Order: sequence, then C-alpha cells, then structure tokens
Amino acid sequence: MSESDAGALTRAIQSAWSGQPSAKAKRYIGAFFNASRTGKKIVAQVEGKHGTYTVSILLDEHGISSACSCYIGKGGGCHHCDALAFAFLQDKKSFTKIAPTRFENVNDLASLEKYLQGVTLEALIKKLSEQGITQKAFAESIRMSPRHLSAIRSSELRHHYFHELGATKLACLWVLEHIKPE
Repeated sequence: MSESDAGALTRAIQSAWSGQPSAKAKRYIGAFFNASRTGKKIVAQVEGKHGTYTVSILLDEHGISSACSCYIGKGGGCHHCDALAFAFLQDKKSFTKIAPTRFENVNDLASLEKYLQGVTLEALIKKLSEQGITQKAFAESIRMSPRHLSAIRSSELRHHYFHELGATKLACLWVLEHIKPE
C-alpha cells in the first residue's frame, strides 16, 4: 500500500467511523486474524457467534464501502465492519501488506492463484463490458444462466464464495485474451 493509498484509506475510515465503537464492536477489535491490506482495501477474519467471518473495507472511486460474511453484513452495517475500521486505525502495522499480482506477471499456477484472489469477478465482468461483451452474452456462452452469474458476482462481494467462482474468473480471462471485439 503506497503512502497515498494508506493516507487516503485512513482519512476515509476516520470520516466514516468518526464516533466511538459500540460495545459489540469493541469485543472484536483485538480479535482479527489474517489481516491484510492491498491498495485501498483491508480484509481480515474474526470468530463470530456463528463461525469465522471475513470482513473488508474498500475505498474506491465510489467512496468507502464495507462487507462482512455474517448474516447482517451484506451492506457492511454490522459491528464486525465497525470493529475492523477501529482495528485498522489503532494498529495499521498489524495488517500484512500484499502487493497485487498483475495479470502480465502470471506465469505459473501459484501466480495465477494469487491473481485470481486479488481480482473480483465484478472487475473482470466490467472488462468484458468494456470490450462490448455483455454479462448475459458471457454467461450464455459458458452455458451458465445470467441470473446464476449475477449471484456468483454479488456473493463474492459479500465474502460468500460459490465453488465455481475460480472457474468463472478463468473463463472471463480466457474470453478477454482470445475474443476480440468486432
């Protein structure tokens, strides 16, 4: 994370979470593990009442957003997201910096795995759209219903992962590399 990314993310979190953490959030602030940061995104896991939750906060061109895999965290309004924000503000160094793998640097299975973990299906579908390939056309070309593709895409953003997510991302990459717009 560059200093400009770190500074921008810190300021955005301070602005969005300007008050004090709730009593529920306080319980989780020191409990995160597998905490990482890539660019303007932080991700960590925490043990909740119903299992391990994956929690994230992202600053992008649309502003700041958060998500959690708990049952109320779809839009980021849960205490796990609040706790992650305060945990980051309290101890940025506890978040392992991960440099994103660029597609041009993918040359073996290990780098492919890192690339696929660092890119969302949403971003790949956006690239397809920029080449004139609609989500519906892509889904139908790989014999998937457009509705199911939408479910895979939106679920990933909430840290719920369909088994076919990786294969779907690979299909996007193949289309991006081999099918050129007319």
